[in-house]
Amino acid sequence: MNSPAPRLLLLGATGQVGWELARSLQPLGEVVLPQRRIADFSHPDSLASCVAREAPDVIVNAAAYTAVDQAEQEEAIALRINGEATRVLAQAARSRGALFIHYSTDYVFAGTGEHAWQPSDPVDPQNAYGRTKLAGEQAIATSGGDWLVFRTSWVYAARGRNFVRTMLKLGVERERLRVVADQIGAPTSARLIADATAQALAVALVERREGRFQSAVHHLCAAGHTSWHGFAEALFERWRVLSPESPLALRSLEAIASSEYPTPAQRPLNSRLDCTAFERRFGLQLPPWQRGLEMVLQELAAVSGR
Repeated sequence: MNSPAPRLLLLGATGQVGWELARSLQPLGEVVLPQRRIADFSHPDSLASCVAREAPDVIVNAAAYTAVDQAEQEEAIALRINGEATRVLAQAARSRGALFIHYSTDYVFAGTGEHAWQPSDPVDPQNAYGRTKLAGEQAIATSGGDWLVFRTSWVYAARGRNFVRTMLKLGVERERLRVVADQIGAPTSARLIADATAQALAVALVERREGRFQSAVHHLCAAGHTSWHGFAEALFERWRVLSPESPLALRSLEAIASSEYPTPAQRPLNSRLDCTAFERRFGLQLPPWQRGLEMVLQELAAVSGR
């Protein structure tokens, strides 16, 4: 006899990853998208009553405070959303016996060296955003329920505020751009994160039914790595092919050091994440970052050509 389709509560559905999750999770069960006034992350207590009202079997939390530089001045607010609200959700999930899926970041690491970070490596966040995301991870780990945390990096999409859209906008406005070349990571599309999450969730539901599920932190990002400058080079090269009629003013793309582009929040130089355990557990081979970029640029080109 088949088990009934699970009820999935998706939080943060208006964000880059959440928007894609609203699509990718549909085949797995009934996806519930609560209104923001009902699930208000700036008031974490509202989340427990939201979970009680919706009675989900799975909670997928794609909501977060992600303004990295602003968090340096608003760490208390960021902590409320990334830490306290996450704790409330994890506890509510445990109380219901629901599986809790949450997203974190490479910023929980020190960002030094050149090796790809393992999920078990020591954490040492260097900015407020990283500290608040780590607080969320720690709250989940001590919740006592079933959970999966997926750390990712350099997220972008065809919508929202992100590096790809910002670069294309600046490429229209300016003849010369200077982009950091000593920070290394894997650009990861929101679509990849959402599709990989759907596959991981399908496997996790089977694991739970069979009594072999294990809570864990996994790394989830595209394969390969590049610098922000390399990412910008690749996106402009493909954009000129996909949208030749676009009025790019850009003539020069200069590689610079992080020290030449100071920001309020310290950025990690090494954002490489080892995703081997994720691929092995959930039966996936994560694609190279160039494939996700191609898909997003094709989507943007189709819109710009209308």
